[in-house]
Amino acid sequence: MVPKIDVIACLSDNYAYLLRDEDSGSVVVVDAPEAAPILAAVEASGGRLDALLLTHHHGDHIEGAAEIVERTGAQLVGAAADAHRLPPLDRSVSDGEAFSVGPLDFRVIATPGHTRGHIVYHAPAARALFSGDTLFSLGCGRLFEGSAAEMWDALIRLAALPPDTAICPGHEYTASNGRFALTVDPDNAALAERLTEVAALRAEGQPTVPVTLKRELLTNPFLRAGDPRLAERLGLSGRPAVEVFAELRRRKDDFR
Repeated sequence: MVPKIDVIACLSDNYAYLLRDEDSGSVVVVDAPEAAPILAAVEASGGRLDALLLTHHHGDHIEGAAEIVERTGAQLVGAAADAHRLPPLDRSVSDGEAFSVGPLDFRVIATPGHTRGHIVYHAPAARALFSGDTLFSLGCGRLFEGSAAEMWDALIRLAALPPDTAICPGHEYTASNGRFALTVDPDNAALAERLTEVAALRAEGQPTVPVTLKRELLTNPFLRAGDPRLAERLGLSGRPAVEVFAELRRRKDDFR
């Protein structure tokens, strides 16, 4: 049985995710923007939380961690490279490391760029990627600490995952990301279709994620920096994909 994933809305636009194995009852939550909605989701799923996984140290991803751990006894997992600025970890993990929480299996992928120590969690059995602030639907994270080259390398690694992987990002940014995507990729029919869907979901107060990697590869300009047509639109024909990515990120930073 494929583990069940619940999206937990937190703060103004954050998401945490609850992953539950129905056979064993094992439960994992990814990121902790605030305690109350996460604890309510844990209670609704049966009151058990085995582990809380953190993607990076920013406050809007860890503020609820201490209370959640205290209330549930969950094991706290995060990046070894960032342990000095995360809440006290029970398990420190590194790039390429595989670990299990009951029958729930995870693989750690280091994605420096948004922050130096950012990691994401690939859950193969769940066919899901918990991408934090590295990969959003139709976008990617700002480069607060890493370089464009590091972020592009990280995105290449994520793009190589199975196409049916469900992308589970840390924020509801899809509509604003889509408005920017249209400025650099206005003739993309798949993007236009996605934005129609996004508008309908948001009108109903529904999240726009998870979304499959297959759809993101067709619509997310930051994953398509290697496409010659996109490079041409940016006036960068023949330039390396990393330069196209850097220009996309620069333009998105200035986009209003």
